[in-house]
Amino acid sequence: MNPFISKLLVEIARKRIEAKQKTIPASKRQIVPLVRILHVEMVHAIKEYIFIIIGVFSAGFGLKGFLLPNRFIDGGATGISLLLENITNLNLSYLLILVNLPFIFLASKTFSLKFAIKSIIAIAFLAIVVHYVEYPTITDDKLLIAVFGGFFLGLGIGMAMRGGSVIDGTEVLAIFLSRKLSITVGDVLLLINILIFSFGAYVLSVEIALYAILTYLAAAKTVDFVVDGVEEYVGVTIISERHEDIRIMIIERLQRACTIYAGKGGYGNRGKSYDKDIIYTVVTRLELAKLHTEIDKIDKSAFIIMGLVKDLRGGMIKKKPLK
Repeated sequence: MNPFISKLLVEIARKRIEAKQKTIPASKRQIVPLVRILHVEMVHAIKEYIFIIIGVFSAGFGLKGFLLPNRFIDGGATGISLLLENITNLNLSYLLILVNLPFIFLASKTFSLKFAIKSIIAIAFLAIVVHYVEYPTITDDKLLIAVFGGFFLGLGIGMAMRGGSVIDGTEVLAIFLSRKLSITVGDVLLLINILIFSFGAYVLSVEIALYAILTYLAAAKTVDFVVDGVEEYVGVTIISERHEDIRIMIIERLQRACTIYAGKGGYGNRGKSYDKDIIYTVVTRLELAKLHTEIDKIDKSAFIIMGLVKDLRGGMIKKKPLK
């Protein structure tokens, strides 16, 4: 760790501990674990915001380099913004924020306030990039515009998700409705986009609406490639010497259920084995970054196995927002 950063983290840890203890000075034994936690949080936050920044510039390139100059639209909240930009005199940068605000409010209730704050920062940053950054117009070929405009927009959305935020709020609405109506997120997104494309065909033209569908498909497939799909859950198996601390973290801090398997370690000299508890839990892709951060705070060497879960029924996964 850089000496300056190390010193800064030590001071932050000392102030936090002394603020709680008030009159009692912080000891080294108290400071060291907190410094390690702060370091993990800092590293993960930097990585997540790098993903978001890359995603914003990629989405901005898709919008201003392909879609906007040719009056194309897309699906989701971005598509609604593009459609309104085509039929009103409002600037797209303002529309991106206005259209996404209701979805971000819903995100604060469905996921967490921290997730909503990160998302509004990402959306505001995208609005600034769209307003101020000049991208070259790449092509006037309609097929290339639809395919590559969708690709770069989908790449931006996917990278923002990898950073633990969204720059298109309809995914949040789709997840919320899927939990309430017991239908898949993919079905909800499809219904939303059918309405957008139908309105686009009526207001603009059928041709533009058809190209918009192609743009949406290219964006959706790119998002799938980047984050394996927002509609899919992730089953996480965790093997760690500090399994009890991780179990408590999942239940108390993340408000998620988990299952404990009794297992045996098979690695060792002459086939010796040892007993250990194996933790299994299920989270959404949007919650995965938070889970990794919390696990790293406890045990950086924990063995983690992740697998996609197409669908599930019941349990705490659909009941409580991530804390």
